[in-house]
Amino acid sequence: MDRATFAASIDHTVLGPETTPTDVERVLGEAAEYGMNACIPPCFLDSAEGAVTVATVIGFPHGQHAPEAKREEAVAAWEAGADELDVVINVGRLRAGEDERVTEELADVVAAVPVPVKVIIEAPLLSDDEKRRACECAVDADADFVKTATGFEGGATVEDVELMSEYLPVKASGGIGSSEKATKMLSAGAERIGASSGVALVEGFDD
Repeated sequence: MDRATFAASIDHTVLGPETTPTDVERVLGEAAEYGMNACIPPCFLDSAEGAVTVATVIGFPHGQHAPEAKREEAVAAWEAGADELDVVINVGRLRAGEDERVTEELADVVAAVPVPVKVIIEAPLLSDDEKRRACECAVDADADFVKTATGFEGGATVEDVELMSEYLPVKASGGIGSSEKATKMLSAGAERIGASSGVALVEGFDD
């Protein structure tokens, strides 16, 4: 893998609660300069002008929005210019065994938009059995990716990526602060990396 291919696998991210328009402009500029994608809050999608692939988040960060609200948020984000959507699963319903409701909620989002949908399963909160069930819900909902975590409840692990990649392409996210760790995630089966330190990852990559 060369540096350009590595950079293209990174969603350079700014999603913290104190994110400002200036932060978003910086991340978009860095993503364009280094050949990365960007992942920004939905309220700042009007700052993106199409220079890079732009993802945003739906039902973030806890996934407890009403299903109708998630669907409407997804449609609004797509109409505002988002190229990809990262939607947080309802962890509580999954852990309660309400897999059918989880699947229906995700399927509504997928059906409502013509862009790729990644399902954030929040793996650090789940047992391996729950992770598998979450991935099965994403598959049944016709999602495009599964994503390890929001980053607020813990980070990605090689083991989680290996498990999740049995179901769908994986976006590894949370705690990936070095090019070495990102490379390990890609080697384990991830196809995308979510990280707030995208510039450092690309600059530290040794091809």
